[in-house]
Amino acid sequence: MPDDEPTWSWDPSLYAGSARHYAVGRVAYPPTMVEALVDALSLDGTGTLLDVGCGPGSVILLLAPYVQTAIGVDADPDMLHEAARLAGLRGIDNVEWRRLRAEQLPADLPPARVITLAQSFHWMDRPRVAGILRTMLEPDGALVHVSAETHEGDDPGDVAAPPWAAVEQLVARYLGPRRRAGQGVRPPGRSDENTIYRQAGFHGPQSITVPGWRVQRGVDQIVAALHSLSWAAPHLFGDRLEDFDAELRALLVDSAPDGRFSETMRPIRLDLWR
Repeated sequence: MPDDEPTWSWDPSLYAGSARHYAVGRVAYPPTMVEALVDALSLDGTGTLLDVGCGPGSVILLLAPYVQTAIGVDADPDMLHEAARLAGLRGIDNVEWRRLRAEQLPADLPPARVITLAQSFHWMDRPRVAGILRTMLEPDGALVHVSAETHEGDDPGDVAAPPWAAVEQLVARYLGPRRRAGQGVRPPGRSDENTIYRQAGFHGPQSITVPGWRVQRGVDQIVAALHSLSWAAPHLFGDRLEDFDAELRALLVDSAPDGRFSETMRPIRLDLWR
């Protein structure tokens, strides 16, 4: 890695203060994704689902009704608290929450019929975690790698969409040009997951694409979406958070005086490894 390449190592502050913003700001995965997974995995109300890096339960709460037992694992206690709160609101009672880093698996957890990694694998020691998860998967089970972005859409020229480029410029003015991640900076994008999974003994992938879908959100939801991100987590702004939020809201209202935005979310890719 070049000497000037940003480096990062995990620390507990990665998503500090972000959990409460997820349910408000992140766009929920669409029913079509759930239908695709239930069909592809033949989910019939049996077996164990393990969601690694579950966050506030964005995926596991959608799939829990289709398995016997679901286990959500995350290193952030606030994420797990939010996930449990949402499970209670939805009447979902077959989920167990465990505060663990993925690298600490398998711990005492049982083999899983389905393992999910949704927007989380890039934060982990990927070769190590892939190897661990391979040992935790039942012989006929599947690991699902979910590639998605649920905070913003794919409409750079759409006048109805939030002004994401301007929002990112505002964040950079407060936090600097390199995207933050906990106490360090965000690592560069990595796209060699296929090689890592194969080296761990997985076969595949079977890829499924869920088409993009149109959503509408207001100013509060866009602010929450931004603060749900590691590189704009509330704690990063320190005592300037109130000033930042005031500027952000003014920017959004200036872009859409009625306070409403509409955008098309990017397609979701589901890679199934066996």
